[in-house]
Amino acid sequence: MFKKILIIEDIDSVNLGISTALKEKYNVNITSSKYCDEAFLKIKKGIIEEAPYDLVITDLSFIEDHRESKITTGEQLIKSIKHEQPDINIIVYSIENRPYRIKQLFDEYKINSYVTKGRESTLELIEAIDALSKKQSVYISPKLSQILKDDVFFEIEDFDIELIRNLSQGLTQDEISYLLKKQGKSPSSISSIEKRINKLKIFFKAKNTIHLVAISKDLG
Repeated sequence: MFKKILIIEDIDSVNLGISTALKEKYNVNITSSKYCDEAFLKIKKGIIEEAPYDLVITDLSFIEDHRESKITTGEQLIKSIKHEQPDINIIVYSIENRPYRIKQLFDEYKINSYVTKGRESTLELIEAIDALSKKQSVYISPKLSQILKDDVFFEIEDFDIELIRNLSQGLTQDEISYLLKKQGKSPSSISSIEKRINKLKIFFKAKNTIHLVAISKDLG
């Protein structure tokens, strides 16, 4: 079982709720922080004092306030923590439900578990901790479990990136079709472009092409 857990959550009620639930369930040292920079310093201090944290539970988004911060997002924090302590276990606890972003957390940021905030999230958080403590496979909230299966994951191709880039420059589907044909690229038909854009909008849960471009930029 884990010995030291660090909770990083800037909403007091959520932070308190997690801490209380875990203290009732486990006999473990629990520390919490509302700021990414502060949390990262706690991680470094634990390493220096040879009493490192072995589990981090963190949100992805944090509200800005008067305090100037170097680390402002959960992704930046995870990357920094993993650089200092590669073997640490990390559970992301967030309302994020976009498949591509969640899969990116596992593939690129090497998180161990993902729990989506909701009515049953405290129980799922305990399930995730139990699974990790028993060295079981990665845990993800049941309603999002299909995300990690390759056969249902929509692959982003160079063609998609080019489509989104052209949309971000204000080109219409007709203009994109003309440009692709001029460059000798395929597919270039208006119907193919329209189908692909619609598929991207569905996957990214975008309301329109402007929203699709905005989401794509957020995801890098």
